[in-house]
Amino acid sequence: MQGFTILGMMRVLARGMGLMSILFSAVVHAQTFPSQPITLIIPYPPGGSADVLARPMLLELQKKLGQTVILDYKAGAGGTIATSALARSKPDGYTLLMVLAAHAINDALYPSLPYDTRKDFAPVSLVARLPLLVVTRPSLPVNTLSELIAYAKANPGKLSYGSAGNGNTSHLAAEMFQAATGTKMEHIPYKGSGPVVIALLSGEIDLMFDSFSTSYPHVPTGKFKPLAVAGAKRAALLPDVPTISETVPGFVIDGWYGILAPAGTPKSVVDTLSKAFAEVANTPSVKAQLNASGYEVVGSTPEAFAKTIDDDLIVWAKAVKDSGAKIQ
Repeated sequence: MQGFTILGMMRVLARGMGLMSILFSAVVHAQTFPSQPITLIIPYPPGGSADVLARPMLLELQKKLGQTVILDYKAGAGGTIATSALARSKPDGYTLLMVLAAHAINDALYPSLPYDTRKDFAPVSLVARLPLLVVTRPSLPVNTLSELIAYAKANPGKLSYGSAGNGNTSHLAAEMFQAATGTKMEHIPYKGSGPVVIALLSGEIDLMFDSFSTSYPHVPTGKFKPLAVAGAKRAALLPDVPTISETVPGFVIDGWYGILAPAGTPKSVVDTLSKAFAEVANTPSVKAQLNASGYEVVGSTPEAFAKTIDDDLIVWAKAVKDSGAKIQ
């Protein structure tokens, strides 16, 4: 009996030492993070709105964290390929993902996903918001949103619009617009904002609902004709361009960009990353550059970003159902 007691005590002691070892390892990890390069996955090709946001932050982020930050582009399937890659990554804070509002849309848009939108990720920070801009090729014979609606109704199926991919915000926004206005246009999907911008510049498509940052540079040059902003208010860079809701009451789409880590990433690491992204985004030089591209810098806590995602999952689920948008 005494031997059994001693053996039991030894087992308890061993378990305790094992637990202490795990806790000590976690503390050391938190104290030394980051101690190696960090990979930030971008779910769309270079030149898109996510890239336009990430690049101005890169140098300051590396200074803040004291480590190299590598941009890894994994485009395709509305951002779900990149999101799947993050879900499979080690939860140590060294692999992150920049997600767009499409992250919340995809949960309702795709019949099945290789990850759980609610359980497989740790929100880090809501970095910025950015409205969509409705632009057309200059030769299209419309100058206002009302004229676009009238033209589309008079020519059903003849207008073509490009998107950054099936399930992307730019795709769903156009689907919702058609449902709200009783119009019908042909959808031409591309792999990211960069390619769809090139398509509109070449006249391959007639119009697009795309991120302000990638569309706006071609407005002052006259290469794109702006008709409306999809946000709740007019854009500071284009004060004379109305919102869609001024023509189609209640039509508002809020685009956002945030950072995710894999679920299980230590809270201390998430907090370190959240603080770094928020501070970098609000660095005067970075903020000025982002504002010049139409972004509204936020830089939130993990909890605030988690709420944004949760709220949008509800909003977009209804929007997908009401619009009838589907992935081919």
